[in-house]
Amino acid sequence: MQKMILQQKKRLTWISGLLIIFGFFGRFALDNMTLFNGTLIIASILGVAPIAIQAYQALKVKVVSIDVLVTIAVVGAFLIQNFEESAIVTFLFLFGSYLEQRTLNQTRSAIKELTEIAPESALKQMDDGQFIEVEVDDVDEGDILLVKTGAKVPVDGTVLTGEGYINEASITGESETVRKSKDAHVFAGTILENGTIQIKTDRVGEDTTFGRIIELVEEAQDSKSEAERFIDRFAKYYTPAVLVLAIFVWLFSQNIELAITVLVLGCPGALVIGVPVSNVAGIGNGARHGVLLKGSEVIHDFSRVDTIIFDKTGTLTVGNPKVAEKKYYGSNIEEARGYLASIEHESDHPLAKAVLDDIGEVELSTVVDTEVIKGGGIVATVNDHRVAVGNLALMEIENVRLDEQIRTDIKKYEANGNSLVLTSVDGELKILLGIRDQIRQKVKDDLQKLKRLGVKNLVVLSGDNQGTVDLVSSELGLTEAHGHMLPEDKAAYLKNLQAKGEIVAFVGDGVNDSPSLALADIGIAMGNGTDVAIETSDLVLMNSDFSRLPHALGLTKATAHNMIQNIIIAIGVVLVLLASVFFSDWMNMSIGMLVHEASILAVILNAMRLLGYKAKR
Repeated sequence: MQKMILQQKKRLTWISGLLIIFGFFGRFALDNMTLFNGTLIIASILGVAPIAIQAYQALKVKVVSIDVLVTIAVVGAFLIQNFEESAIVTFLFLFGSYLEQRTLNQTRSAIKELTEIAPESALKQMDDGQFIEVEVDDVDEGDILLVKTGAKVPVDGTVLTGEGYINEASITGESETVRKSKDAHVFAGTILENGTIQIKTDRVGEDTTFGRIIELVEEAQDSKSEAERFIDRFAKYYTPAVLVLAIFVWLFSQNIELAITVLVLGCPGALVIGVPVSNVAGIGNGARHGVLLKGSEVIHDFSRVDTIIFDKTGTLTVGNPKVAEKKYYGSNIEEARGYLASIEHESDHPLAKAVLDDIGEVELSTVVDTEVIKGGGIVATVNDHRVAVGNLALMEIENVRLDEQIRTDIKKYEANGNSLVLTSVDGELKILLGIRDQIRQKVKDDLQKLKRLGVKNLVVLSGDNQGTVDLVSSELGLTEAHGHMLPEDKAAYLKNLQAKGEIVAFVGDGVNDSPSLALADIGIAMGNGTDVAIETSDLVLMNSDFSRLPHALGLTKATAHNMIQNIIIAIGVVLVLLASVFFSDWMNMSIGMLVHEASILAVILNAMRLLGYKAKR
């Protein structure tokens, strides 16, 4: 019975409202008080039923909820035969709940929009080579799919053949199309606006970037910040306090109607809903604009950030370095190039691809006894030769002889802003490569926006040489720059700032960034980074779009301010209503409930402004 009544809550609201209208028509148009009282009694009973059930369910778990206060007030008004008040109060409370839920659903529209654009079918290549339409759930990793013009990409995959332009707005928040051709990565939920491509499936279902976005946003919108937890604790004690106040008012004044009015006016509805709805709206806005905020606690912390620390490669730079300068020493250089290519072929370091692209096609050899030297490089055995590939520190560990000319070359390469890759064979330096990465387009403007938003310090920490790091820092106008930083050095630097009371955010994209991402007050991962970096972070910039960082900071600040505004509105309205009860003659239950529900709508509508937030240019 309880379940059925709650399911019909919306219908009961409208019936109650119509009965009230019919009752007042009977009173003023027909001068029929029997009709007036009869319809209002029925409206009161129908209206209070779902409220009383919710109150009972709350009391079963030892919670004195708003529903408890309203139920007591309505029953009290009913017993003193103030049917007009009891009917209007129940209708306004139910109607307010309906509008509240409807508006809240709109603030969660980011999730709704995402789930609606999730692809449901795919053209899968069968054993006979034909493409047959199947459900997305029937697609496995390794399957080959066909995507035609206007269709949604059903999975994360790699383009095998064909080319076209894809709208990636569902992933990045940007509506500009991106050209995709052979070997390019495509994402589920994006739309192929023109062209035809075949893709090999890399990830399906919840493992796709699109699936993870939906999961992360859902989790974030259901999480609670410290402010929300405080409001919950406050409401837990505040609501019984209102009940006690109403009892005292009745005992001292012997005015039951006044006591009932205090119960209605003291309901903390706007206070309870104000903070969560701001968080939900803020997280929804972020999801639309390629910013994944993993919870409302992130909003609170990021809005107060003092210092943002950046990893260099793949964060401030595009992460696609190229060999800019190179020099060979001694004999057997082709052999050394082959050894270098063999080792780099097995490496996932960002510089490895640049080295292989520069060397081109060479004969690869078997690599054995590989040893990764933390913060240095790789030492391995190739064709019975001990080969070391890495930075200057590794060469010193390997006791590689570096004459005056080599050291001069190294200083020159560093001064030119290169990252160095040195290769030694049996303790003799053979190859010196200078590799440079391009700074991200417009990143300088984005950093200036961060400063204008109140960030005091912008710091770059990198495992690269100090010359390269200084060059990037100088060009971008950063506060500090530190090179030759191992993962533990970055973590130690971060801890030192936190010990001074600073709120620190760290931006990175690699596995080596994971300790700092986890340690920082706010870990920010670039969306094209490693899975580990994304999982350990608090905020993700989809598609590694650095321009989303100022939007994220501005959004969290706007959301934090919005929460404060809602708390002020909620508390202010309750204080004014309670004061009006004791110091005015015009306040009654109906007016109080109307103002109370209006205050709930006010905080919700105020929060909904966040859905349209855009960072100022």
